[in-house]
Amino acid sequence: MPHQLSQNVSGTSCVERAGRSHWSRFGRRTVFVASLMLATGLGASEALAASFPTLLVLRLLHGGTLAGALLALYLARLELCDPPHRLAFSMGAGLFSVAGTLLLPGLAALVQDWRLLQGLGALMSGLLLLFWGFPALFPESPCWLLATDQVARARKILWHFAEASGVDPEDRSLEESSLVTELAMLSAGSPQPHYQSPLGLLRTQVTWRNGLILGFSSLVGEGIRASFRRSLAPQVPTFYLPYFLEAGLEVAALVFLLLTADRCGRRPVLLLGTMATGLASLLLLAGAQYLPGWTMLSLSVLGLLASRAVSALSSLFAAEVFPTVIRGAGLGLVLGAGFLGQAADPLDALHGRRGFFLQHVVFASLAVLALLCVLLLPESRGRGLPQSLQDADRLRRSPLLRAAPARTTCPCCRPPTPAGPATPPSSASPAWWPWEPEWDRGQGLEHD
Repeated sequence: MPHQLSQNVSGTSCVERAGRSHWSRFGRRTVFVASLMLATGLGASEALAASFPTLLVLRLLHGGTLAGALLALYLARLELCDPPHRLAFSMGAGLFSVAGTLLLPGLAALVQDWRLLQGLGALMSGLLLLFWGFPALFPESPCWLLATDQVARARKILWHFAEASGVDPEDRSLEESSLVTELAMLSAGSPQPHYQSPLGLLRTQVTWRNGLILGFSSLVGEGIRASFRRSLAPQVPTFYLPYFLEAGLEVAALVFLLLTADRCGRRPVLLLGTMATGLASLLLLAGAQYLPGWTMLSLSVLGLLASRAVSALSSLFAAEVFPTVIRGAGLGLVLGAGFLGQAADPLDALHGRRGFFLQHVVFASLAVLALLCVLLLPESRGRGLPQSLQDADRLRRSPLLRAAPARTTCPCCRPPTPAGPATPPSSASPAWWPWEPEWDRGQGLEHD
């Protein structure tokens, strides 16, 4: 139990630190490689730890470095995708994570020694570092480079992408849309890198509120899971069955998001998941003494499924509404809130489950409150990632059932301009860039 609590605490602290100003200045690739190097060394040290306090400290640091590596990898993957494929790649990565969860008990049963198992984990981290350590295999995010005005580095990476895709970057058939012309214009306008402090989030009008709501929903989605596990335990007495059941429910939640979040939108699906989580929690709370066993089992499974979907979608939603210049800090805070919610389970076990009923009441109430807060979020489906704080503040709440505007993902096409005068973009994104923020949509984004 102290191990689980230390992992949650270390994950909370690291995902917050990994996105702060000093870490965000180094970029996605540097943070990922540095975190993976530290994780490899700390994992090997855990296998050689001579005392429990030493093991606990090393476990705390190891969990923090892994959280930083996963955060950097999540950001890099998201920023390399165009809007139609962001959801598929994010959910696909989640399915690979579940595959690792399912393989872990078999590997532990095969090894039968925790030191050897820890050493194998460090070895796999080292092999992953050797593979992804090459810049050609894991390049820096060009989206982040352009947002921070590092045009020279972005030009090299985008040139490599164009050549690898079989596109001639020097094709002058459309002079105003060519890669060389756009990057030359940007390089002449802003030669020095420009970084944004995460404290600038406090000066925004809408972005801080969106981040607060998504962090709150992530906290509720992770924390309320302990209540459903507690209600599930008498119905599923087998030791390994709840473990595999939760892994299977996570797969079902990811598939559900994959099928619905692009078709219906992020906000309606998050609203549905929060509603199902709160409803299942309230029914378990009110009918614990009267409901039959199969009903308790069904409500617990429904609550676990919905809470998994809420947590996964909150992370993706946060990454899409935070601007590129502080996306690491914003997403780190949202994920940190989720890790903080996970601490509810071991803390409840440490107190002998004497406060379980009060904890269940608190999280059920918070789920109802989160349901109302989700209505204030904008819709990010099909929109480009905002680059600056000004771009993110233009993502305003729109009608719940209105379809998102259609947009093109052709790299050589400029987005359509409205009839009236448009406000120029505040970020340094070229016109051919497929992740252009929706600064010139003019389709009712100012509903607040």
